[in-house]
Amino acid sequence: MNRLPSIAVRVAAAAIMLCFGVSRTHAQEPATPPPAQTPATSTPAQEHADADKDKAVKDKDDEEEGNPFLPEPAPALPPGMSGSDADDPRAKLTPGLYDAGETSLGLKHLLLLKKPDAFQLGASDPDDPKVQKTIGQMGMSSISKMPKEMHLVIAQLAFANSDFAFQGNHLFQGNFHGVNIYDISDPANTKLLTSVVCPGGQGDVSVYKNLLFMSVEMPNGRLDCGVEGFPAEPPPPAGEEKDKGKDKDKEKKRRIPAAQKERFRGVRIFDISDIKNPKQVAAVQTCRGSHTHTLVLDPNDKENVYIYVSGTSFVRQPEELAGCSGEKPDKDPNTALFRIDVIKVPVSAPQDAKVVSSPRVFIDARTGAMNGLNNGGTHGKKGKEEKPADTDQCHDITVYSAIGLAAGACSGNGIVLDIKDPVHPKRLDAVNDPNYSYWHSASFSNDGSKVVFTDEWGGGLGARCRQNDPNKWGADAIFRLKDDKLSFANYYKLPAAQSDSENCVAHNGSLIPVPGRDIEVQAWYQGGVSVMDFTDPAQPFEIAYFDRGPIDPKMLVLGGEWSAYWYNGYIYGSEIARGLDVFELAPSKFLTQNEIDAAKTVRMPELNVQNQQKIEWPAQLVVAKAYVDQLARSQALPAQQIADLRKAIEKAESSHKPAKLKKMAPSLEQSVATAKTPADSARLHALAEILKHPSN
Repeated sequence: MNRLPSIAVRVAAAAIMLCFGVSRTHAQEPATPPPAQTPATSTPAQEHADADKDKAVKDKDDEEEGNPFLPEPAPALPPGMSGSDADDPRAKLTPGLYDAGETSLGLKHLLLLKKPDAFQLGASDPDDPKVQKTIGQMGMSSISKMPKEMHLVIAQLAFANSDFAFQGNHLFQGNFHGVNIYDISDPANTKLLTSVVCPGGQGDVSVYKNLLFMSVEMPNGRLDCGVEGFPAEPPPPAGEEKDKGKDKDKEKKRRIPAAQKERFRGVRIFDISDIKNPKQVAAVQTCRGSHTHTLVLDPNDKENVYIYVSGTSFVRQPEELAGCSGEKPDKDPNTALFRIDVIKVPVSAPQDAKVVSSPRVFIDARTGAMNGLNNGGTHGKKGKEEKPADTDQCHDITVYSAIGLAAGACSGNGIVLDIKDPVHPKRLDAVNDPNYSYWHSASFSNDGSKVVFTDEWGGGLGARCRQNDPNKWGADAIFRLKDDKLSFANYYKLPAAQSDSENCVAHNGSLIPVPGRDIEVQAWYQGGVSVMDFTDPAQPFEIAYFDRGPIDPKMLVLGGEWSAYWYNGYIYGSEIARGLDVFELAPSKFLTQNEIDAAKTVRMPELNVQNQQKIEWPAQLVVAKAYVDQLARSQALPAQQIADLRKAIEKAESSHKPAKLKKMAPSLEQSVATAKTPADSARLHALAEILKHPSN
């Protein structure tokens, strides 16, 4: 479904660039092109028939181009590829917005809190005046040829929920229309505290102490947070549409909105000292806006925080922001392409925040060429391999300051950065993959030995989990990381088939702090929530899930989980169309209650998932019981030794005399060297340490 981005750019000037860009979305077609046809002499009748056929095909293509939201079945799987399971219970759920069928395994759904009224379009009829008003505020024009139902879908995008941040008992949910702040002191009874209406999309948020940061990329963003946007761009002069495609450079320039001195695209900063009354204290402009951003803390600089800005949209005109250029490097060495931006924010004076560097993280160190990386070619339209395309943007960067590294998901590549000097990150490694359409986001394992990258094939608005969609496309790619170099291990994709009208692809997730295992909870848009164990990166597998039926069985509507993150004992899902989901893990054959309880011992004062924190577990006996359960599952110890450990720990808990457990530690330490897997070796060592020095 590669038509949507081109439409979005042409008629919305990037106003609805959600998680996709001009080069992001690629349609899945058969990998093997049809056999070549032998030329034959045609008769006039045949030529007439062929002309009619060509016209019919063109009419069909025009219809699809006009309405890219019409669901379409996946074509046949490419040779050697496998797809999703159509017999999974998630594949047959009934549709609906708030009454869709639901199913789950290992997850208990505690709450769906609907969006506040101010963050809903409030219209279901494309002829409702609210629809045209919203589209007008987004600065869109030339939509008269689009189907009416498409008007409705585009207007709904202006109110889409996006990413999360957490602090104490507060949850911050970004939205294309602003941000909502919730009280999660009682997660099952989460309550809205306040809303900040401040359009500009996509509204990704981060929080640090009394400061809230928000990404703004769309051209309707205003410095004053006004909802009125800007006047719609005038339609192209008569005759220009006929010449479309003849001059690509002119076509691209035509898409850029007219300069507006009140337009804002970059990172907003709010003071949230009064949590119920956030106040904007700074607005740092960038040339491409901020699709996403990453909060970066320097252990050696307590006075400032840093923001890595990832811009994926068009470069604005220099008349709007001085110094901006969207030219290729050979035409302008100062181009705003092929870089990220770094904002320095003085914590005590955020109003002085400014861009302090624009690192060329894609540079070829040997030649100095700033366009030094490309995607190596990928699967593309109608089964044809696409030629390699330069990487000129990052979508998401996850920093792990505890190990001095960052993992960047940068459109055509996954990269590793040295961030010991956060103002001047340096690339250490880069990989590409022909199965990957658009490198979207990244997560480290807690020990930093693995990186999970995601592929947002279809741009978030594509149905990419259908029965015949390859399970290597739109999936996670798990890499081992050793000596700052990445090596591929395997893929993981949501195993359940989804319908033709459900947007579904790998999206945002976070670690669940189960000791002794690498577990990630992840959003898959209308594919719901999936929990993956990647302790063995070569054999990842699903251990829990939650899913709803499609919002609309007849049309592909943007919805589902944008992000799914673990925070202090619960999982929160940012449901794009519906609101806020709250979940709790439930024991299953894949996860014990002890493992869940051990995960709950980890408490964080703040969580910005792209600023990954080192997880440390207390030396509590509940953590020891989790390790024992894992060693029993893997049969790393004899059954009798497992029984003795469990009995001894239970006795220590009831008697409050854990000192006697020390005598069991030496035999565990002796087993470390003979364990069958590195994971079991680590579990045995960690268990022995707790038994020697229990904290309860």
